[in-house]
Amino acid sequence: MHSSDQGLQRSLKSRHLFMIALGGVIGTGFFLSSGFTIGQAGPFGAVISYLIGGLVMYLVMLCLGELAVAMPVSGSFQDYTTRFIGPATGFTVGWMYWSNWAMTVTLELISIGILMKRWFPDVSIWVWCLLFGAILFFVNALSAKSFGEVEFWFASIKVSTIIVFIVLGGLAMFGMVPLKNGDPAPFFHHFTEDGLFPNGVGAVMLTLLAVNFSFQGTELIGVASGETQSPAKTIPRAIRQTVWRTILFFGLAMTVLTALIPWKKAGVTESPFVLVFDQIGIPYAADIMNFVILTALLSVANSGLYATTRMLYSLAQNNMASPWFLKVNKRGVPFNALCVTMAISMLSLLTYKFAEDTVYLWLLSMAGMSAVVTWMSIPASQFFFRRRYLAQGGKVEDLKFRTPLYPFVPILAFIVNLAVLVSLAFDPDQRISLYCGIPFMIGCYVVYYFFFRDKFPSNHEEVVVQKKEVVQKEQKVINQ
Repeated sequence: MHSSDQGLQRSLKSRHLFMIALGGVIGTGFFLSSGFTIGQAGPFGAVISYLIGGLVMYLVMLCLGELAVAMPVSGSFQDYTTRFIGPATGFTVGWMYWSNWAMTVTLELISIGILMKRWFPDVSIWVWCLLFGAILFFVNALSAKSFGEVEFWFASIKVSTIIVFIVLGGLAMFGMVPLKNGDPAPFFHHFTEDGLFPNGVGAVMLTLLAVNFSFQGTELIGVASGETQSPAKTIPRAIRQTVWRTILFFGLAMTVLTALIPWKKAGVTESPFVLVFDQIGIPYAADIMNFVILTALLSVANSGLYATTRMLYSLAQNNMASPWFLKVNKRGVPFNALCVTMAISMLSLLTYKFAEDTVYLWLLSMAGMSAVVTWMSIPASQFFFRRRYLAQGGKVEDLKFRTPLYPFVPILAFIVNLAVLVSLAFDPDQRISLYCGIPFMIGCYVVYYFFFRDKFPSNHEEVVVQKKEVVQKEQKVINQ
């Protein structure tokens, strides 16, 4: 083991960063929950809902881009929140984000075990949880590059599936590929048969909750910025490619889904993608989608393990967690942070088994709220960063990546995400996120003020400058 002086290694390339972000967005929620969105919002409303969600993501990523290029550090928005909003808020955002992904890893491993039951019904779910958990641990322990490479191929499978789906579904939509049951080409008939908004505009607004959660994961660009080669070039390119391709993929895929599936039938279908592939006549459609969803689960769990490890490392850098988590192995991986995160995720499996209706549900609900809080912290940090930067004599044109239309973009991004957070109170199924998340947030503030406030360095500004100098030195070595 080596001390934190060795630091992380900048081994992630542009293609890794792009696929990490894109793979984080295209998760199981899109493959499985899109039918719920269609069933609630109607065909046209579902497309609009995903486009609005994509716009919100775009606004947040514009804010993150300016911060990540100016200060490409591991932990990203936790470090920015600490510096530009306050250490107590940075502490809270960091630990909420860590808990979010730690629980997500648990959930994905359980879901993997359930999916494997389709092919191996006699093997216990826990066998698959432990097996795939061990594989993901090994991948993350090896190096950041190995994580990025595995994530690249996981994401490639998902992206390829969506492209094939859009092409075949689009051809079937206009009659160029015959449907299995001999039905005529639907064109846009399902969009208009019951009106554009069969359940009203209000139903579309409620689906924005689920859609907003489905776009969570793009912030991994910031988390990975501390281990990315040439961040000034790589991060802006990854953000632009991720945002526009995500909106394009989601928009076209939802258009094909709503055109080929009656909206009332979509809401009760396990996966609308299975139904469409089956309509086109693709053999073993259910098994194919089961495999794709399995890779999506592995991808999210892989990203979650990476994100929690780097967040714990960032918290330790800011004296908000034990310095023991700053230890890295010879490949530049925060190994202690990885081991603890994996252990917590595995312990959470026990709560699913023995306290599913209490402890496990509370943990999962807290994780859901933390995703929205994280997205709120990003535009808020960018707003205060730009204001301080200008007050200290900085010039906007000197920023290598600039959030446009300042301060309109960060303010709008913050307000929209705040509205999503408040909307949780109006959805009975999501309300428990507030019941569990708000006490957890308050608890984080209390813990910080009682146990960590005195440990926070008074010369934090100098520490940040030193970090930036280290990053610049690393980049010079890489360029040479």
